[in-house]
Amino acid sequence: MLFALRFAEPVARGEVDLTFRRWRRAQVRPGRPYRTPIGRLQVDEVDVVRPEDLGPDDARRAGFDSVDALLAAAAKQAAPDAELYRVRFHPLDEPDPRSELAATVPDTDDLAAVAGRLDAMDARSGHGPWAWATLAAIAERPGVRAPDLAASFGRETAPFKADVRKLKALGLTHSLPVGYELSPRGRAVLAARG
Repeated sequence: MLFALRFAEPVARGEVDLTFRRWRRAQVRPGRPYRTPIGRLQVDEVDVVRPEDLGPDDARRAGFDSVDALLAAAAKQAAPDAELYRVRFHPLDEPDPRSELAATVPDTDDLAAVAGRLDAMDARSGHGPWAWATLAAIAERPGVRAPDLAASFGRETAPFKADVRKLKALGLTHSLPVGYELSPRGRAVLAARG
């Protein structure tokens, strides 16, 4: 889920615990943690609501001065015929497991296991080998915009970013405000590859 940075402090203080989104179908599920620009959030409830059923408390809990302001913000997110979803969430205080993994330097067995996973990703890819090449490109060009990196491979941005998220899930990359960089774990894996 995307959040404007203005919500970071109100969410951390517990003042904002709702968000309203217009989706054709729910994009989040209760009980799952999500990484957002304002930190990790756990989704508690997701339900469809009617705009006319919203009140001032809903607007306040979503960080808006009025229901009209809330609905105007939600209208910018999707087609007007999409349903309005209310998402109740809370911030997670524990560290992000991906960040903890990214900070580790793998031992010999771990290096072999990660290399095997990257080789498997390359072998089963429908668009050709990408995992090792993407790691190398991020190492050579840290902080380069995702669309520019994707274009260097002749790929569309969205599927390229989905592949980078797979590398991130292995603890190999970090997202920067613009672009990516290799984590200590990613640098070790790429160095071991030679």
